[in-house]
Amino acid sequence: MAIVNASDQTFNTETGEGLVLADFWAPWCGPCKMIAPVLEELDQEVEEVKVVKLDVDENQETAGKYGVMSIPTLLVFKDGQVVDQVVGFQPKEALVELLNKHK
Repeated sequence: MAIVNASDQTFNTETGEGLVLADFWAPWCGPCKMIAPVLEELDQEVEEVKVVKLDVDENQETAGKYGVMSIPTLLVFKDGQVVDQVVGFQPKEALVELLNKHK
């Protein structure tokens, strides 16, 4: 599955069904750039998880709704509900473990 770039208008639709890992990021954020290839690998390897990215500079409404203060913030959604959250760079193994808790 390809990584989806969401906006304030599409975020709820993109995270409303199944297991979704939402990455709140910004282009100027160093740790966000570091985690991007990790998310690409995760997207390729874990089929039952959808990865959605949201640029917080361009979509402040959604970032505010979920109380995102630091980036990268990764929220795990299950059928539209937030079930977990981590802040900062995470290695792939930690993200796989995080997602496995909610399958």
